Amino acid sequence: MKPHAEMDEVWPRDGRIRLVGRFHGLTGPAAGGWELLLVRRDDTGRSLSHPVGVRGGRFEGELPVTDLAAAGTAGTAAVAEWDVHLTDGTVRLRAGRRLDDIRGKKKIMVFPEQSVPEAGGFRVRPYYTVKDNLSLECRAGGPS
Repeated sequence: MKPHAEMDEVWPRDGRIRLVGRFHGLTGPAAGGWELLLVRRDDTGRSLSHPVGVRGGRFEGELPVTDLAAAGTAGTAAVAEWDVHLTDGTVRLRAGRRLDDIRGKKKIMVFPEQSVPEAGGFRVRPYYTVKDNLSLECRAGGPS
Protein backbone atom coordinates (compact mmCIF):
# COMPACT_ATOMS: atom_id res chain seq x y z
CA MET A 1 0.00 0.00 0.00
CA LYS A 2 1.31 3.44 -0.90
CA PRO A 3 2.11 5.93 1.86
CA HIS A 4 -0.91 8.06 2.70
CA ALA A 5 -2.57 10.14 5.41
CA GLU A 6 -4.94 7.70 7.15
CA MET A 7 -8.03 9.54 8.37
CA ASP A 8 -9.29 8.56 11.81
CA GLU A 9 -11.83 11.36 12.34
CA VAL A 10 -13.68 13.83 10.11
CA TRP A 11 -15.71 16.44 12.01
CA PRO A 12 -17.75 18.84 9.83
CA ARG A 13 -19.44 21.27 12.20
CA ASP A 14 -19.55 24.85 13.43
CA GLY A 15 -18.28 26.25 10.13
CA ARG A 16 -15.13 24.12 10.15
CA ILE A 17 -13.96 20.71 9.04
CA ARG A 18 -11.65 19.14 11.61
CA LEU A 19 -9.44 16.29 10.39
CA VAL A 20 -7.54 13.89 12.65
CA GLY A 21 -5.39 11.03 11.46
CA ARG A 22 -1.99 9.38 11.24
CA PHE A 23 0.75 8.94 8.71
CA HIS A 24 0.95 5.51 7.11
CA GLY A 25 3.96 4.19 5.22
CA LEU A 26 6.38 7.10 5.64
CA THR A 27 10.03 6.02 5.55
CA GLY A 28 11.15 8.72 7.98
CA PRO A 29 9.62 10.48 10.96
CA ALA A 30 6.76 12.90 10.40
CA ALA A 31 8.17 16.04 11.97
CA GLY A 32 6.56 19.48 12.00
CA GLY A 33 5.93 21.68 8.98
CA TRP A 34 3.00 19.69 7.56
CA GLU A 35 -0.14 21.28 6.19
CA LEU A 36 -3.48 20.31 4.76
CA LEU A 37 -3.44 20.87 1.02
CA LEU A 38 -6.74 21.09 -0.84
CA VAL A 39 -6.42 20.80 -4.61
CA ARG A 40 -9.30 21.64 -6.93
CA ARG A 41 -9.91 18.55 -9.04
CA ASP A 42 -10.90 20.34 -12.27
CA ASP A 43 -8.18 22.99 -11.91
CA THR A 44 -5.11 21.51 -10.18
CA GLY A 45 -3.44 24.92 -10.28
CA ARG A 46 -5.90 26.08 -7.60
CA SER A 47 -5.17 25.03 -4.06
CA LEU A 48 -5.71 26.05 -0.45
CA SER A 49 -3.51 25.16 2.51
CA HIS A 50 -3.90 25.14 6.28
CA PRO A 51 -1.36 24.20 8.96
CA VAL A 52 -1.71 20.95 10.89
CA GLY A 53 -0.25 19.92 14.20
CA VAL A 54 1.91 16.78 14.15
CA ARG A 55 2.82 14.72 17.18
CA GLY A 56 4.11 11.17 17.28
CA GLY A 57 3.07 10.25 13.75
CA ARG A 58 -0.43 11.72 14.18
CA PHE A 59 -1.83 14.92 12.71
CA GLU A 60 -4.72 17.21 13.48
CA GLY A 61 -5.93 20.24 11.59
CA GLU A 62 -8.99 22.12 10.53
CA LEU A 63 -10.18 24.40 7.80
CA PRO A 64 -12.96 26.96 7.79
CA VAL A 65 -15.61 26.35 5.14
CA THR A 66 -15.61 30.09 4.44
CA ASP A 67 -12.18 29.64 2.79
CA LEU A 68 -13.77 27.22 0.33
CA ALA A 69 -16.65 29.64 -0.23
CA ALA A 70 -14.14 32.38 -1.04
CA ALA A 71 -12.49 30.05 -3.58
CA GLY A 72 -15.96 29.44 -5.04
CA THR A 73 -17.12 27.02 -7.68
CA ALA A 74 -16.38 29.23 -10.68
CA GLY A 75 -15.42 27.19 -13.69
CA THR A 76 -17.20 24.51 -15.63
CA ALA A 77 -20.01 23.70 -13.16
CA ALA A 78 -21.86 24.79 -10.04
CA VAL A 79 -20.06 21.98 -8.18
CA ALA A 80 -16.36 22.00 -7.30
CA GLU A 81 -14.52 19.03 -5.85
CA TRP A 82 -11.40 19.51 -3.76
CA ASP A 83 -9.08 16.58 -3.00
CA VAL A 84 -7.47 16.50 0.46
CA HIS A 85 -3.73 15.89 0.85
CA LEU A 86 -1.11 16.43 3.53
CA THR A 87 2.27 17.85 2.54
CA ASP A 88 5.50 18.96 4.14
CA GLY A 89 6.59 20.75 0.97
CA THR A 90 8.52 17.71 -0.26
CA VAL A 91 6.17 14.77 0.24
CA ARG A 92 2.49 14.85 -0.72
CA LEU A 93 0.21 12.22 0.82
CA ARG A 94 -3.38 11.65 -0.26
CA ALA A 95 -5.79 11.66 2.65
CA GLY A 96 -8.10 8.67 2.89
CA ARG A 97 -9.27 5.80 5.03
CA ARG A 98 -8.03 2.42 3.86
CA LEU A 99 -6.92 0.48 6.93
CA ASP A 100 -10.36 -0.28 8.38
CA ASP A 101 -11.44 -3.08 5.99
CA ILE A 102 -14.58 -1.14 4.98
CA ARG A 103 -14.71 -0.87 1.20
CA GLY A 104 -17.08 1.40 -0.68
CA LYS A 105 -17.22 4.20 1.87
CA LYS A 106 -18.67 6.56 -0.75
CA LYS A 107 -22.04 4.81 -0.38
CA ILE A 108 -21.74 4.02 3.34
CA MET A 109 -20.31 7.06 5.14
CA VAL A 110 -22.29 10.24 4.67
CA PHE A 111 -21.11 13.44 6.33
CA PRO A 112 -23.34 16.44 7.06
CA GLU A 113 -23.29 19.39 4.73
CA GLN A 114 -22.46 22.87 6.02
CA SER A 115 -23.70 26.05 4.43
CA VAL A 116 -22.19 29.51 4.31
CA PRO A 117 -25.19 31.89 4.39
CA GLU A 118 -23.03 34.98 3.81
CA ALA A 119 -21.88 33.38 0.53
CA GLY A 120 -25.40 32.94 -0.81
CA GLY A 121 -25.97 29.49 0.70
CA PHE A 122 -22.69 27.99 -0.55
CA ARG A 123 -22.51 24.39 0.75
CA VAL A 124 -19.58 22.10 1.64
CA ARG A 125 -19.69 18.36 2.35
CA PRO A 126 -16.79 15.95 2.96
CA TYR A 127 -17.08 12.57 1.26
CA TYR A 128 -15.04 9.49 0.50
CA THR A 129 -14.32 8.76 -3.16
CA VAL A 130 -14.67 5.37 -4.85
CA LYS A 131 -11.00 4.79 -3.92
CA ASP A 132 -11.72 5.64 -0.25
CA ASN A 133 -9.86 8.96 -0.47
CA LEU A 134 -11.22 12.05 1.28
CA SER A 135 -12.52 14.92 -0.83
CA LEU A 136 -14.81 17.92 -0.37
CA GLU A 137 -17.82 18.71 -2.51
CA CYS A 138 -18.67 22.39 -2.78
CA ARG A 139 -21.93 23.64 -4.31
CA ALA A 140 -23.04 27.12 -5.22
CA GLY A 141 -26.09 28.48 -3.39
CA GLY A 142 -29.56 27.19 -4.08
CA PRO A 143 -31.57 24.12 -3.15
CA SER A 144 -29.74 20.88 -2.27
